[in-house]
Amino acid sequence: MDTMMTMDRGMMGTATIGAGMMPGMMSGMGTMPGMGMPNMMMMPRCTMSMEMCEGGMRMTCRCEDPMGAQMMQSLCQMMEGAACSCCCLMNGMCLCMCNMMMATCKCEMMDGGVMMTCTSGDMMMAKMIQACGECMMGMMDAGCLCCVMMGGMPVCCCTK
Repeated sequence: MDTMMTMDRGMMGTATIGAGMMPGMMSGMGTMPGMGMPNMMMMPRCTMSMEMCEGGMRMTCRCEDPMGAQMMQSLCQMMEGAACSCCCLMNGMCLCMCNMMMATCKCEMMDGGVMMTCTSGDMMMAKMIQACGECMMGMMDAGCLCCVMMGGMPVCCCTK
């Protein structure tokens, strides 16, 4: 299936905001590290556009595949209100990680995708959010994938 991507959730463990976990441990997982059980999940591949807006930025993720779009929308609805972060990947390795812990992120369902708006009322925080957006756009222009996560849970993997 060309519209889905398998992602090793273990590599995302270092990208979460929860600092109380030890390496190799994921909250809510019933397996012990090193037991040989894969910790993989399927997530939709989509295209992403980012634009700066007053107080932050807006990310629009769209899937051509209706099932992928529905999966992304369900994940976003399930995780709405959780901290949003983006991980730029090249050949499966994380090159850049932007945590939007300073932002209030809202998800809006649209036909074939999701629009995520990350904003802050504080002008300095808004500049940080926009700097993160500019960094991610530059990384995607250079060929990186952008994995969008909510609460440490990958919700989509995007190209430009």
